[in-house]
Amino acid sequence: MGDASIRALRTAEVLLRSCGGRSVFLRMPALASSGDTTEQLGLAVPTFQDVALVPVVFRKARATLANGKAAKSELFVSATAVNALVGSMGYSAANVLFATAFGVLIDDMLLEIESASESEVGGATYVYRLVLRAPLALMV
Repeated sequence: MGDASIRALRTAEVLLRSCGGRSVFLRMPALASSGDTTEQLGLAVPTFQDVALVPVVFRKARATLANGKAAKSELFVSATAVNALVGSMGYSAANVLFATAFGVLIDDMLLEIESASESEVGGATYVYRLVLRAPLALMV
């Protein structure tokens, strides 16, 4: 990682912390337990684990809604936090982590991850942008 990449990563950390710096949870499927007969037969209820993402900045992306369209929000996440989760949970990349996630839990509301993108400097990612969609059932 070059000097510009390290500076961008540190700057993103400081900006995310100073512009809200809140904590949210990424809802992930829990690991399967080996030897559980009910799980092997598909009878077990799926379980999830919530892992913290800190620091993040959350904002509404669309102020007005079209009929039948879910409200959208953006979540900017520190690459340091994402990289730590990717490593500790054994995923190959951040995009796999986000694709596997069931959603993002913010203020007791579970939002679906519609898309994930990254910003990089010198080939190193410093921040991730998640576009989140509110469940349609909550909009009625």
